[in-house]
Amino acid sequence: MVKNDDLLNKIVEQVKADTTKEGEKKEKNIKKEEKKEEGVKDEQKQDISTNDDMEALLEDNQVTIPKVGDVIEATVIDISASIVLLDIGPIGTGMVIGREAKSGLADDDKLAVGSKVTATVVDLDNDDGYIELSIREASYERAWDDLRAKKENAETISVKMLDANKGGLMVEVNGVIGFLPVSQLSSKNYPRVEDGDKNKILELLKRLINKELPVRIIDINQEDEKLIVSEKAAHSDREREAITGLHVGDTISGEVSGVVDFGAFVKFTPVGGDVEDEDTKLEGLIHISELAWQLIDNPREVIKVGDKTEAKIIGIDDTRISLSIKALKEDPWTKITEKYSVGEIYDGKVDKINHFGAFVYLDDNIHGLAHVSEFQEMYPGKKLEDKITPKEEYKWKVLSIEPKEHRMGLVLMDDDKLKEDNKKVEKTEDVAKEEKEKKQQKKDDDKEKDKKESSEEVVNKK
Repeated sequence: MVKNDDLLNKIVEQVKADTTKEGEKKEKNIKKEEKKEEGVKDEQKQDISTNDDMEALLEDNQVTIPKVGDVIEATVIDISASIVLLDIGPIGTGMVIGREAKSGLADDDKLAVGSKVTATVVDLDNDDGYIELSIREASYERAWDDLRAKKENAETISVKMLDANKGGLMVEVNGVIGFLPVSQLSSKNYPRVEDGDKNKILELLKRLINKELPVRIIDINQEDEKLIVSEKAAHSDREREAITGLHVGDTISGEVSGVVDFGAFVKFTPVGGDVEDEDTKLEGLIHISELAWQLIDNPREVIKVGDKTEAKIIGIDDTRISLSIKALKEDPWTKITEKYSVGEIYDGKVDKINHFGAFVYLDDNIHGLAHVSEFQEMYPGKKLEDKITPKEEYKWKVLSIEPKEHRMGLVLMDDDKLKEDNKKVEKTEDVAKEEKEKKQQKKDDDKEKDKKESSEEVVNKK
């Protein structure tokens, strides 16, 4: 019994020991798990703290991730033969490759470490892992922005004439090629060519190559890469100031500076200006219709470069001055009815023939139009060219006279029409004579009747 009791006691003790060990083991495992959980919580706390710090940092230092096409500021940090590295701040490092690595646009200085540049984002992640940039593209955009600002501010800039063609001169502004049309040259540099020969004009324009001229930008379109400048516009302020002293109706004295198909230019010194100073002179245009009262086909036939002339100011529009020589002469049409009458026939020389009729001069100043419709009515099936020749004289009947409008209607009178007209005139004269004779006869009869009645009254009284 003792052995059994001892065995039982041993078993009980063993079980107790095993239970104790199991409990201790479980306790250790529980403590381990608790420590793990505490570690995870600590890590989470650290992560949260780190994230909070990062968010705070980002809030304090706003970083905008650029897009392709954006223009950003950067600093050169390294230069090699074909690559330039740029510091673009928190974003990282940018790279400029190829020919641009040596310079930007033609008017930019060579790049150097420390240079501040403006660049356009070309690629956010190129093959080398860098943000690829373009200095040239950014400079190009900056150049156009500057050109637009110059136009808006009407800024006068000095540009060099690079080349010439028959239409004008090529220039360069901010690395952008522009054009200065002939029509936008100042009166001082405008190519005056007597016969309008374009080759001669080109030769005069070539003399301006490599010269610096003041200009203003008058038209700009980046999309079409169009840049138009004007030398005339650069002088406009000075000219406007000088023109303020002029008035329509004033008479000026000047010298013919150019003759073109549509008229003549006259340079003159405004009141108070220096006669010897070419830059203070103004220039006006005498339109071909204002050169004389007669019709003029070619201004060069009546006026030449270097001629001294007086002219009347008939219009001022901004910097454009319109002049007239004929306005200083008596209008021959004011006394036309003293010289010509409707229905009468006169000699006249054909000046020219066009599709609507013939212009005919009855004297040096008075001209009329023989309209084609009147001609066809008078000569059915015939053409003007079949009956008349320019510069030849013919007989013309005056159909109408409008002095205020300077218009006279004419119709050709050939030999047959003259005979017909003479017959009509003779018939008219005969009719008129007959009427006159009838009137005279009636008058005589009335007198005779009155005389007879008077005699009868005398007899009756007796």
